[in-house]
Amino acid sequence: MSRTAPLPTRTPSSTLRKSRSRLLAGVFTLALAGGTVGAFVLPEMISPAQAQLSTNQPAGTFSFADIVEKVSPAVVSVKVKKDEDEVASNDEEGMGGQNVPPQIERFMRRFGFGPGGPGGPDMGPRRGPGPGHRNVVGQGSGFFISNDGYVVTNNHVVDGASEVDVTTTDGKSYTAKVIGTDPRTDVALLKVEGKSDFPWVKLAAKAPRVGDWVVAVGNPFGLGGTVTAGIVSARGRDIGSGPYDDFLQIDAPINRGNSGGPTFGLDGEVIGVNTAIVSPSGGNVGIAFAIPSETVSEVVDALKAGGQVARGYVGVQIQPVSDEVAEAMDLKSSEGALIAQVQPGTPGEKAGLKPGDVVTEIDGATVKDSREMSREIARKKPGTVVKLSVLRDGKPMSIPVTLEQLPTDVAAADKAKADAEDNGEKDGKGIPRLGLSLAPAKGVAGAGDIGVVVTEVDPNGPAAERGLKAGDVILDVGGKPVMTPAEVRDGLATAKKDNRKAVLMRVKSEQGTRFVAISLGDQRG
Repeated sequence: MSRTAPLPTRTPSSTLRKSRSRLLAGVFTLALAGGTVGAFVLPEMISPAQAQLSTNQPAGTFSFADIVEKVSPAVVSVKVKKDEDEVASNDEEGMGGQNVPPQIERFMRRFGFGPGGPGGPDMGPRRGPGPGHRNVVGQGSGFFISNDGYVVTNNHVVDGASEVDVTTTDGKSYTAKVIGTDPRTDVALLKVEGKSDFPWVKLAAKAPRVGDWVVAVGNPFGLGGTVTAGIVSARGRDIGSGPYDDFLQIDAPINRGNSGGPTFGLDGEVIGVNTAIVSPSGGNVGIAFAIPSETVSEVVDALKAGGQVARGYVGVQIQPVSDEVAEAMDLKSSEGALIAQVQPGTPGEKAGLKPGDVVTEIDGATVKDSREMSREIARKKPGTVVKLSVLRDGKPMSIPVTLEQLPTDVAAADKAKADAEDNGEKDGKGIPRLGLSLAPAKGVAGAGDIGVVVTEVDPNGPAAERGLKAGDVILDVGGKPVMTPAEVRDGLATAKKDNRKAVLMRVKSEQGTRFVAISLGDQRG
């Protein structure tokens, strides 16, 4: 339901506080599925919507109607047909007839919201009558960004589709071609041929502020042309769906079927594309996420040019610089991205980057954390030479890196990750002060030839508190490579002798290679 005059007053209450607490226990579920669309259209609207609300309206007549009247004709319902076998394998019949990004699906399964979980009315894939029918129908939302028929929606709405149709607010349907998709940002670009007078809306060039009013238009639960309103609740949200997470959080009611639909600012420009919600039931609870318009613009331009997005690639594993890591490395601040591993044969290795380097700037622009580094590198084209400012052993350096294209072979990436896994056996000498039992990697089957394997972890020890697990391989301590448990102990003793408050270990695990800061004050006898 959209909000109406007078403008609602937001007041805290015990009920609201309890409701918000319950929301925190919700799970990410995609705003999927839908129905038919039926509304009205303004036939002459073939230019971008610029419907700034008048500020001199009487308080009792404040309304979003001007925006809705202008922008609604550009919003469409997206209906797709998919092969039943593909949906059964990818969607597993619990996600409303759409492909769910695997990161979000894993999050959902952790909380019991996988296949067969709650999904609202008629949210399962819809099949034709009788056995052997292989077409599965799913729906989402989208919107025209040009009068010649380009449509933006979510990748997960059209992924694997054999046929895509869009329906406008006047009930007319058109066949759409998928120009390109980008699973990493969940953006897809469609094209409707044969007309050059579609109503369209503009992607905003300026990011909204937290607290700005927004209006969402889409196809929730099949109710086409539905309008809801709210505010921007936060920016820069990381929901764990990928390395480029930079979502807007909004509280305009978003439900299954709003996926791919636009959220507008008060000037009628699109500030984000709705992609996911937090919900324990599949319905709206006031926490939704939208892809920022600046990200959508970059992806759309790339898809128009070549049907795919070519991203820059350095070839390093990075992690945030925590306070503990900064203390252990004698850094002045916890800003920057810490290189935990340099992959062989990559631009990073060719340029001379090393584990332990802290990237502080890219082409003179400050790098606040590892996520920002990932996003900035991904925005640059392969072949670009970037200048990385790094700290190595506390000394500043400038290292030029020629970017290559980000590998898209997921199978190869999975194999590399599997090759990096090490499994230990329960033997070796213990280091009780850290709560670890260790063994040389050479003496443990499958652990490789480098480092020291963690064979057992005291769940109450300081190492366990820092996330070390059996099977992890310690590669170096305090910047020095280790091959035996004795060398690990020597590294700890040296750090303590140097009056360091913490020691930095480089550890290889099933999640990759990372640095772990162990506070020497936390050691227990």
